[in-house]
Amino acid sequence: MSVRVRYAPSPTGLQHLGSVRTFLFDYFFARAMGGKFLLRIEDTDQSRYNDESLQDLYDTLNWLGIEWDEGPDRDGGYGPYIQSQRLDHYKKYAEKLIEEGKAYRCFCTPERMEQLREEQKESKQDYGYDRHCRHLSPGETQRLLDEGTPYVVRLKIPDEGEVSFHDEILGDISRLVKDISPDPVMLKSDGFPTYHLACVVDDHLMEITHVFRGQEWIPSTPLHIIMYEAFGWEPPKFCHLPLIMGQDGKKLSKRHGSTFAREFRLMGYLPEAMVNYIVMLGWSFDDTREFFSHDELTELFSLEKISKSPAVFDYKKLEWFNGQYIRQADPERIQSLYIPLMVAEGILSDPPTEGELQLIKDSYGLVQERLKVINDAPGLLRFLFQDVEYADVDQAVPKKMDREGTKTVLKGCLDVLSGFEGRTDEENEELFRQRAEELEVKLGQVLQPLRVALTGTTVSPPMFESIRLLGEAKTVERVNRLLALL
Repeated sequence: MSVRVRYAPSPTGLQHLGSVRTFLFDYFFARAMGGKFLLRIEDTDQSRYNDESLQDLYDTLNWLGIEWDEGPDRDGGYGPYIQSQRLDHYKKYAEKLIEEGKAYRCFCTPERMEQLREEQKESKQDYGYDRHCRHLSPGETQRLLDEGTPYVVRLKIPDEGEVSFHDEILGDISRLVKDISPDPVMLKSDGFPTYHLACVVDDHLMEITHVFRGQEWIPSTPLHIIMYEAFGWEPPKFCHLPLIMGQDGKKLSKRHGSTFAREFRLMGYLPEAMVNYIVMLGWSFDDTREFFSHDELTELFSLEKISKSPAVFDYKKLEWFNGQYIRQADPERIQSLYIPLMVAEGILSDPPTEGELQLIKDSYGLVQERLKVINDAPGLLRFLFQDVEYADVDQAVPKKMDREGTKTVLKGCLDVLSGFEGRTDEENEELFRQRAEELEVKLGQVLQPLRVALTGTTVSPPMFESIRLLGEAKTVERVNRLLALL
């Protein structure tokens, strides 16, 4: 049996990290098994559909390098792959179940349903349809149809028993039929299917073999099993993925930090780092290895390595991952990613001059080891291209020193800076150490005010490399400017 999996998002919101993990598992499982990865757009909820969400879906897939074999733009013989273009299918199969006595038309009005809800609320009953139309006579049903009364199609749920299914990750699962909402709607009065009908019909017609989704979908699976049995179809294999949690043990949400793929893209995370890290949320090859290329994942990914336990999303760990990938990447590629950011912030000319581009190239060694995300680069390099603004001169004052002591230190630096470019870094460091000893301060107390003079901040790239790139003259000029402000 050839593996066929699908990612079937509803374009009603941005791509969440949990959704990204789902389509990565779909994709790499299909590739590892030599199967097909399908993209299907589940747009039956027209009231919540929006074009921005659909575009975000394509942007996210393309950014992460995930190519689908079949989809809206790639017909593999199972299309259309957009559910709003498949309404005839859903109507046909809903009618089939009605003919076989496994479903029925329900003519209850919204007003009656609201009244029923209020009555159940007052009597403290579980809310659910009371099956009012399940036992309508054929004559009464026909009369309502002849009158043009709107209706929905409901699936007949058994009164008792249990539903069992095997999950490829969690094992055997059983649920009591009484826990399933009685006779749920499958086809709405506007001709659009509910998620459950569309999902089951499309997965069958598209010959989907494995369904990957989060464990929060487990309560829906018994209903889907009942629907498969009603149609007489073999269900796909279900793979319910572990939840993604924050470090506080609660389901990942905005309170933990960014949760949408687009936010990470805009912050300057590399796609390969995101793919590697997210795949490791609930999957591991062994207990030691953490780094995998795209090609390695297509070869090594397997169901057996997926964990049952929740995965913890660690933002700091992702930053570290991203930094590792930046350091392994081609320098020109990384520079090409942050040059537009520096242009947008007005740090570089538009377009950048040859001199600016050469300085970007020469300064890469300053930032390569310090970048956590691409967006860090403008802040780290700004001092090389623009005059520094000293928003808070007191940050130049080291601990256990005052402004006068800091001024003394900076004046002592001016002597050492003379002839700086003609000496090695080792020679310059030794001279700064000697000056610190002469001033009876620590080396760090000398370098802190010098660092602030150069960059306007206490955190900056390596000092001596920065001085060489900025030039001795500009360095001396900035030291004198800070001295004047102190």
